[in-house]
Amino acid sequence: MHPSRNRGSGLEFAQYRAYEPGDEPRRIDWKLFARSDKFFVREAEQESPVSVWILLDASASMGQADRARPDWSRLDAAKLLALCIAELALMQGDRFGWMALQDSGLGVAEPGGGRAQIDRLQIDFARLQAAGTFPDAITIAPLWERVGARDLVIFLSDCFDEGGIALIERLAKAGREVLAVQMLTVEERDFPFDGGYRFLDQESGEALIGDGKSLRETFLSRFAAARAALEDRLDAAGIRHTAYVLDEAIDQPLQAFFGRGAGLT
Repeated sequence: MHPSRNRGSGLEFAQYRAYEPGDEPRRIDWKLFARSDKFFVREAEQESPVSVWILLDASASMGQADRARPDWSRLDAAKLLALCIAELALMQGDRFGWMALQDSGLGVAEPGGGRAQIDRLQIDFARLQAAGTFPDAITIAPLWERVGARDLVIFLSDCFDEGGIALIERLAKAGREVLAVQMLTVEERDFPFDGGYRFLDQESGEALIGDGKSLRETFLSRFAAARAALEDRLDAAGIRHTAYVLDEAIDQPLQAFFGRGAGLT
């Protein structure tokens, strides 16, 4: 739930102000009148709907899955997480929209509300497949005309593309509230490879042939350093962030952002 910058007749008390003609009598604080012999109106903070934008990285690397569960990719998890976010927005009366980010173009759905918007999200995402690379600045350009000054932006990505990080940094610098979820595979976290393997970059096509066991220590060390550098960069930009690994409960990122005691992670 989010506070509003507007004053009105909501539930959370904010301040008193002098009565003005046209104010509803029920908003007058009669106890204060009895003490002061003056009319004062109670103002409260209203809950005011915001627009939630879900930015979904749909580049080829998001199609990565683990050998133990080949039917559960980064993109599959991101789609389900996006649906959970949409349901939360629907519950509290906020509008939500989304953008699927691919080099072939942006799949844009303007913010809306209601069950019809949920249905549209499900239909759009059922058709969406991971492909290509992260879009360049020209392809992303329409985004800047759509994301409003008070909108909440949630970025779902593996965060491996410089273009994606630069995008959310720019949004944060422009005053947008940005949350980022880094989508990771179990194999990236644990690197459980023994024997010879051919590791393939899904976007560039580059391949690395090596022994998994001998590579493990170096990979885990360098991957941890890369994640730490990313976290420092997001912290510096004022972007709240968390990571999701494919063997975790899908609500883990939502608990990190919105659960009781949630804070910067």
